[in-house]
Amino acid sequence: MAKILAVDDSASMRQMVSFTLKQQGHQVTDAVDGQDALAKAKSGSFDLVITDVNMPKMDGITLVRELRALPAFKGVPILLLTTESAVEKKQEGKKAGATGWLVKPFDPDQLLSTIKKVLG
Repeated sequence: MAKILAVDDSASMRQMVSFTLKQQGHQVTDAVDGQDALAKAKSGSFDLVITDVNMPKMDGITLVRELRALPAFKGVPILLLTTESAVEKKQEGKKAGATGWLVKPFDPDQLLSTIKKVLG
């Protein structure tokens, strides 16, 4: 299964995402914010990144830009999982290089089907 980096400043959200993914056999690495995620991304390899948008230290859209600047993450799908649903934010995410956008609270089945789609 896939190696997934799950990024959210909310511990309960990280737990729910991790639980959903691990039940499907995925390997999950948690990160508490964009800076933490970037450090983990640079020291490991991942098949997918799922990140929140609004976080301290480094927000999710900045994280997407930073990851896209790394050769290892040029083709890695990045999903934004956030409470943000404004069209402008979605466009900003897409422009930064995000693959997809899911709105919280998330439906586990929808998350899993989206992951299946982006991983091919």
